[in-house]
Amino acid sequence: MEWYGVRRWLRVASAVFVLAIIAMTLPKPEASAQETFESEDFVVTFAKAGDTPESLAQKFLGDRAKAWMIEDYNGTGRFSLGQEIIIPKRPWNPSGVEPSGYQIVPILVYHNLSPQPRGRVDVSVKSFEEQMRYLKAQGYRVTSMKEFFEFMSLNRQLPRKTVMLTFDDAWKSFRQYASPLLKELGFSATLFVYTDFVGARSALSWDEIREVAREGFDIQAHSKTHNDLRRKPRESDADYAARMKAELELPRTLFQRNLGSTPQILAYPYGAYDDEVLKKVGEYGYVAAFDVKRQGNPAFVFPLKANRSQIYGEMSLEDFVKNLNVFSQEAIR
Repeated sequence: MEWYGVRRWLRVASAVFVLAIIAMTLPKPEASAQETFESEDFVVTFAKAGDTPESLAQKFLGDRAKAWMIEDYNGTGRFSLGQEIIIPKRPWNPSGVEPSGYQIVPILVYHNLSPQPRGRVDVSVKSFEEQMRYLKAQGYRVTSMKEFFEFMSLNRQLPRKTVMLTFDDAWKSFRQYASPLLKELGFSATLFVYTDFVGARSALSWDEIREVAREGFDIQAHSKTHNDLRRKPRESDADYAARMKAELELPRTLFQRNLGSTPQILAYPYGAYDDEVLKKVGEYGYVAAFDVKRQGNPAFVFPLKANRSQIYGEMSLEDFVKNLNVFSQEAIR
């Protein structure tokens, strides 16, 4: 683990002890007719007929969308009559660190969608729909880029079964096939756009990208040309500096001109980077960046080395599911 990760680990490891302290502060219900006990941090109640995490979240937290807090804290979303239910009023473990390991967030990356698979990075519309409906049916929560970045900053606790969806290049197929399904399911997604592709025959135009943004999808940068950002053999300092200025600064200018916002996040073309690229990316104002590495992200991941798992057209549903690991077993000593 790199020193950055160690320092963040030390910052968040104290969360391991919070659960023990919480347990000591909970009010102890006595044998009585009282149905609800409440402290500053928790509500303890007993399940009645028809109670669900959603109904309890609405009743005690004022927001059905916080049902995941009840499910995660109690380890279940199904309650038997009279079962004791502990309802946290606020996040209790933003780091995701537990005595047995730590939470990781899988981030999936798609490229083109097509009625029939035509290449390795082309996923069929049928397979994509099957994968998205699987996520919904199995209770995965799809987080936004903003929420994920807050998780990395230890400012947000994410549901235990959290996943993020990203799409590279700005293919027209996102608007044709992905967007309607994602909106139906209530899923967010981030598009990483390389600006030389915008307006091409099979790519979204700036007008269409604006419409996608108005629909609530996040738009971030994927460089200017999609060329490898690492220094080429025998490339001079001056030539490399000029190329990086074009690859990293020009997209920010074009985003501001066409979308009225400046991208803060970058997806490395081909997932490739080295120490020199990391330095340049930081110098041009990007606060996080993503490679293509088949592993999830803990809260203490280095922001410029976050991971994404490529979804390929030949993957079966079983192959897809292998990318959804949300917890890394690693006993903390």
